Amino acid sequence: MNIDWNAFTPVASLAGGALIGLAAALFVLLNGRIAGISGVLGGLLRPARGDVAWRVAFVLGLVGAPLAYVLFTAVPLPRIDAGWPALVLAGLLVGVGTRYGAGCTSGHGVCGLSRLSPRSLAATLAFMGAGFATVFVLRHVVGF
Repeated sequence: MNIDWNAFTPVASLAGGALIGLAAALFVLLNGRIAGISGVLGGLLRPARGDVAWRVAFVLGLVGAPLAYVLFTAVPLPRIDAGWPALVLAGLLVGVGTRYGAGCTSGHGVCGLSRLSPRSLAATLAFMGAGFATVFVLRHVVGF
């Protein structure tokens, strides 16, 4: 195993994780809602009266924060080792998985685990295990 020391950023990663945790904790404390992205977006697809403004603000923040970050620093171009068909299929499978799992990585992995939810622990173990298995099969068995 080789470590790409140029991409090894433990301080920035720790700070980012702490900010995500703080934001999720403040969101549940101040609004009484879980910061699960699939739930926030799902609520916009079937809007309830008086429930749209905060969801739109949440999504705008998710999109706007990285755009604002780009104004202040140079962002390297990502390298994605997959074609468009694989990316579209992966996105669809993740969407189906969030529906079956009644939540996404942010809802279960960040918010649910911090609340010691057994259901979120099971969901997180399932999607992490499926991710590990998928990468192993695609990289080492199939050869992508």
